[in-house]
Amino acid sequence: MKKQSASERLSTGIIGLDHILKGGFPKNRLHLIEGSPGTGKTTLGMMFLLEGVRRGEAALYVTLSESREELMSVAESHGWSLDGIVIQDLTESGDSLTDNSRYTVFHPSEVELDETTRMILDEVERVNPVRVVFDSLSEMRMLASDPLRFRRQILALKQYFLTRNCTVLLLDDRTSKAPDRQLESVAHGVLNLEYVPVEYGRQRHAIRVVKMRGVSFQSGLHDFNIETGGMIVFPRLSPERKVKTISREETLGSGQPELDKLMGGLHYGTSTILIGPAGVGKSTLSMMYACAAIERGERVAVYLFDESPETLFKRTSALGLDIKRYHEEGKMMLRQIQLAELTPGELSYMVSREVEDNDTRVVIIDSVNGYMMATPQERYLTMQFHELLAYLNRNGVVSILVVGQYGLIGSMVAPIDMSYLADSVVILRYFEAEGAVRQAISILKKRTGDHERTIREYRIGPGGLQLGRPLSEFRGVLTGVPVYRGSVASLMGEDEGKNEEQQ
Repeated sequence: MKKQSASERLSTGIIGLDHILKGGFPKNRLHLIEGSPGTGKTTLGMMFLLEGVRRGEAALYVTLSESREELMSVAESHGWSLDGIVIQDLTESGDSLTDNSRYTVFHPSEVELDETTRMILDEVERVNPVRVVFDSLSEMRMLASDPLRFRRQILALKQYFLTRNCTVLLLDDRTSKAPDRQLESVAHGVLNLEYVPVEYGRQRHAIRVVKMRGVSFQSGLHDFNIETGGMIVFPRLSPERKVKTISREETLGSGQPELDKLMGGLHYGTSTILIGPAGVGKSTLSMMYACAAIERGERVAVYLFDESPETLFKRTSALGLDIKRYHEEGKMMLRQIQLAELTPGELSYMVSREVEDNDTRVVIIDSVNGYMMATPQERYLTMQFHELLAYLNRNGVVSILVVGQYGLIGSMVAPIDMSYLADSVVILRYFEAEGAVRQAISILKKRTGDHERTIREYRIGPGGLQLGRPLSEFRGVLTGVPVYRGSVASLMGEDEGKNEEQQ
């Protein structure tokens, strides 16, 4: 038998899974695909064979569990044609594996092959496949009288197919009470397809590579969806994933000189949190940076959780920010995220595709609160955000996260403490002075570049935020509602900005 190089891979036909496996399944090896019923094993197996047909390779699907009609129905639901895949339906032969199956099935030197075994071998000899899917091992496990005979059958199956230079996927629905560790030890590679418990919303799936002997792969759980057209895998954002070289000195301004003087510009490859209560102007500030980036010829991606695009268009249009036109011209990708229809892996995948396929330079998530509502079952949301922000920073993207604080007055609380993750934190606050509610902005921290350490009053008017002079006589700035103790003369006059619709 020809010696197999670990670098030779067969594409799975699933882009995200190929990324996790660093190119696909190692060629001429036997791989075990485990998962409870309904987790997508048959879909994965079919996509693997369809990719082989697309590449001109012979493909064989041996089924002991689902009939030909059932497989055709699955393919039809995805819009596939199985032309080119040879389906050997052993469900049609009622006593497919007779009592002889308690002997080693694939060792002709030991016992006479039964009828079903001869059928399988004859079909392999006739088709001479490059790719084989065997569905499923549950029937063989039940027919084997004890674990030893079952293991011997799988070993014989493995050796036979390796002599034929086949890459084989064995599907197992894990109907046994405990994981079959002996079976996993026989296979060259093992993939687990799992349900992830959710308290609300769409069923979530995850895939994990348990082992892939002699080759590297991306470990951990990776989200995937089963949709019309097949399986979509969302690889986790690995630490080494970088697609471009950036200049750390380049900055993005807001288009307002006074605001840029206060904040000092946002450096590419950094993340900024805009934090404050509802209606204080966080989204408006983020849209100012979006418009400024577009005006300098860069693409922007905005992910909305809290409001519809129509509301955003109407509100920003009143301020002279033509977000709708930018969106229609394709300069801004604007996507509204439906609550309970998203997984963290899916969001990361959306963002990475925007960055890598469309050279997006600014990413805005509005808001983190909405994202948390969309993923209420997540225990490690901070870690997932850390992965996403680290990926964006490595690839020279300005990332802006809008974080709403609970409560309009009094002591306010953020839903999640992400301040240590971000490079810059901008605080927007209401404050009271002379019997009126006003707004103030300040920079809590900024890791890159200079910025003012003052507090400035602002109003929302044409063009977005319009800043007044620095104010110094405040008390309680970090408690939630600052109280101004200075003179009225230092405050903004009525002609310094027009109080328009606020966010």
